[in-house]
Amino acid sequence: MYRIGVDVGGTNTDCALLSLTQQDLTSPSRGVCCSTKTPTTPDITSGITAAISTVLNKSEISHSQLLSINIGTTHFVNAVVEADSRRLSKVAVVRLCGPSTRHVPPFSDYPIHLRSIVDGGTWYLDGGLEIDGREIFPLDEDQIKTTVKEVRKRGISKIALVGVFSPLDHDGIHEEKCKNLMCQIAEEEGWQLDVVCSRDIGGLGLLERENATILNAAILDVARRTVASFKRAMQKLDLKCPLYLTQNDGTLCSADEAAKLPIKTFASGPTNSMTGAAFLAGLDKPRVVDDSASANQILVVDIGGTTTDICVLLPSGFPRQAPNFVEVGGVRTAFSMPDVLSVGLGGGSLVTVGENGEVNVGPGSVGHYLTTKALVFGGNVMTSTDIVVAGGQEEIGDKKAVAKISDDVVKGARKSIKRILQNAVEDMKVSSAPVTVLLVGGGSIVYMDTLDGVADCIIPPHHDSANAVGAAIAKVAGEVDIIEILDGADEAAIVKTASDAAIEEAIAKGADPSDVKLVEIEKFPLQYVSNKATRIKVKAVGKLLAPTGGSVNPLLNEPEVNGNCKVEDTEEGEKFPSIESSRTLTKPSLDVDVTTYQPDVRSGIWYISEVDLEFICCGTGIMGTGGGGPSYLAYLVALDALRKGGKCSMKVISPKSLTDNGLVCFGSWYGAPSVSGERIPNGTEIPAAIDALNQILGVTDFQGLLADEIGGGNGLATFPQSVHYDRPTVDGDLMGRAYPSMEHGTPYVYGHPITPCAMADAKGNVSIVMKSESNARLEKMLRATCIELGLNTSIVGRPLPGSAIKEYVIPNTISQSWYLGRAINLARRTKTSFISAIFNVMPGKLLFEGKVIDVRRDVSKGGYTVGRCLIAPLADDEADSKPSKHLLTTPTSSGEKYNLVIPFQNEYLSASRISASYTPHSTSSNEFQQEGEIIATVPDLISILGEDGEAIGSQELRYGLKVKVIGMPAHPLWTADARGLKVGGPEYFRLGVEWKAVGGLEYKGVRSVIEEFGKA
Repeated sequence: MYRIGVDVGGTNTDCALLSLTQQDLTSPSRGVCCSTKTPTTPDITSGITAAISTVLNKSEISHSQLLSINIGTTHFVNAVVEADSRRLSKVAVVRLCGPSTRHVPPFSDYPIHLRSIVDGGTWYLDGGLEIDGREIFPLDEDQIKTTVKEVRKRGISKIALVGVFSPLDHDGIHEEKCKNLMCQIAEEEGWQLDVVCSRDIGGLGLLERENATILNAAILDVARRTVASFKRAMQKLDLKCPLYLTQNDGTLCSADEAAKLPIKTFASGPTNSMTGAAFLAGLDKPRVVDDSASANQILVVDIGGTTTDICVLLPSGFPRQAPNFVEVGGVRTAFSMPDVLSVGLGGGSLVTVGENGEVNVGPGSVGHYLTTKALVFGGNVMTSTDIVVAGGQEEIGDKKAVAKISDDVVKGARKSIKRILQNAVEDMKVSSAPVTVLLVGGGSIVYMDTLDGVADCIIPPHHDSANAVGAAIAKVAGEVDIIEILDGADEAAIVKTASDAAIEEAIAKGADPSDVKLVEIEKFPLQYVSNKATRIKVKAVGKLLAPTGGSVNPLLNEPEVNGNCKVEDTEEGEKFPSIESSRTLTKPSLDVDVTTYQPDVRSGIWYISEVDLEFICCGTGIMGTGGGGPSYLAYLVALDALRKGGKCSMKVISPKSLTDNGLVCFGSWYGAPSVSGERIPNGTEIPAAIDALNQILGVTDFQGLLADEIGGGNGLATFPQSVHYDRPTVDGDLMGRAYPSMEHGTPYVYGHPITPCAMADAKGNVSIVMKSESNARLEKMLRATCIELGLNTSIVGRPLPGSAIKEYVIPNTISQSWYLGRAINLARRTKTSFISAIFNVMPGKLLFEGKVIDVRRDVSKGGYTVGRCLIAPLADDEADSKPSKHLLTTPTSSGEKYNLVIPFQNEYLSASRISASYTPHSTSSNEFQQEGEIIATVPDLISILGEDGEAIGSQELRYGLKVKVIGMPAHPLWTADARGLKVGGPEYFRLGVEWKAVGGLEYKGVRSVIEEFGKA
């Protein structure tokens, strides 16, 4: 039996016929009977037809011997990467949120040009849920009807419908109901309306889910045309076997499903190339890791006609997975997919010469018009293929047609191509070790010059059709999505039952039982007040079982090809790409030389720039120790405030510059991280609380603002208020990290009052506590109110005089965050260890390196995100590098393998080594010190970092993430006095142990940006 894999790229269509017998699969050709490459035709259909016909004619096999046609395509993602206005529709974004979420509007982090194409306006409607299932507001049918009419007036036919906490809306009471009403209204008025619900696209994390929903809606039309063309091709060839499309994770979905959710196929082209390349090169099987320092890292470089995709191939033979958030065309989304970097370089890339003679290559491309528009094919457009021929590297087309291209242009173009590839390879390298490039793709001819740091370049057999081979070997998946009551139940047994069901479903779809593996286990708490109802999602994947005795695998959900279906072959017009297609306003550091950049400090005032905010955002994530709210969302808010306020509108001063009597106001976000990334604030909450409190106290002016905690998003919370009130932020905070409660502010620990304090929400509710018998009682009162208001409010404590701030502030923590962010940025650019970069800024130890294998998360009755994370060491074939010199060693750190357990209450509380054979039964931290060895506890800082050095919050932990856990000493205000340890140490969180300095390290004072860069 055979399977055909097809990859439809922007320039070429590749096709490969794969024999599924074990003998053929283990042969040097890896079962590839034949392959072909044909130009992608404007109508798509004829190109696929020609490709499949070619391999069928070459092989002379019967149609009845085909098990399926598996198609992967970059057609959809190319439209986004190129910001192609011909293939993208304008999208109206409708949020079901009530007064919430306005602090970060839709399209906030979209690339400039892409936003100009797809932004069809935003509507905020009543609706949305709290984390416990309560409605923020019920749906308002009149609002919905008005919105649909307004959308139609704008000539828009695509809506991205995004409800707060919609992934937990299993009954469809908001998004689904709203969608049905919208479509009903449109149908009654006689026009076609497409509504994409965000709950069908992604999980929790409103902005990332919304971004992906917008992209899905924008490409619906092209998805339908493309899938219809695929079916048309099968009709012309009289093929009756199932038609599948490959998804981001390398698994298969029906063609009809792909037409509805095309975004799930976005990375299928790169995924197929990577898995196909590894398969063809014999690297799909685990290989032994070379312990030498010079062990090469393998990068798959797939050069197509329009784009080049680069991915790191792990020793296991699988592509390295991306961290929590993945950028597609410069848009931040949350998908599980390989960590692939796409750049605008391919065989059809445009070559242009500027007024000053500078030569540029890409990102625009002639795409599938290469064989008619390129000079060597008689066209009048200079492409990278023409440069290859003009330089004498290949014999393609009419060489005479490129004879007029000057040597200077050829040299300039080659230099530009090398620069693009060199930068891309540098961006994807995981260490400074030499690189082995696995070169595949039909456009690989543009790889003409050896890149620095590349020791070897391997071109496997059928390299130009690796993507088609990857599609042919695509795996099948089994998924289980259930809701279970965990209160009083055996959670481990329930998860195992779900896991077994997912494995059984994958096998039923045709997966090889010996190859099926669990790749995803996710748990979402639905309630926190009673029975712990939890949504459990489990995914298992495995390769298709090679048939025995001529039997056919019982693949499910086979899409039938309708013989009577009439699909018109439509051609696409010419592309009009923009050089600004990938430019974004969220990464200002890309526009500066970080090695020489200096902040603007004058007369003791630090004038914050956009680059400064980017660095500080990264640093506050590390200082957040898992909590403090999402730094990225707070960063977007601060960026917007700085741009609206103008240069020099956002200021920072040293605590030393405060007068003793000058008042300092506070302002931060309060609630649970599980909520803050989903029910985004309105933006009025902090000013409302400050104004209400100051009115009661009779405060008419104040000298500055100070963050309650530097960690996470709260470390950036005072920056927008600095612009709003035209008052500077003080370089410091009250914690030197993040803590889960107000009473953890250092002035309060040492006797200063919190009350009166104020709390406000997005609906305009303001609560003021005038007095409480103790800080602990106050915290319970605030928590109760916060839970009632939806677990995401502002909180503002009593203003304090400068004398108190100077005595009890943790100084220079904004500077510390800036230095941390800059260090990590430089480490990424130089491909050096970000762990070493962090510890050059502040002392610390690497506590563990491994992979998250289990996360238990809930929202407590106190409103905290509570739970624990279990991390296992990496297998030998998963490790990217040798153990770090910063790794903490103890008498138990050698010999038996151990896991790491990290319990959290918003923030990470401790880190315990525990036997790899031990299975925890609860989220109680007491269980772990009884069974293992605690190596770090609060008040010391414990942070979990992803592979890119970015901090991972407790709300972002998920199965399969590769992480590094670091520990750093706390400020002496927490550790040198019994009062600090009582409130901020193990005793407060009932860990049952005494605090010991992590790694025996001492806290060291932090440099001040104002002092280092101050100008006379």
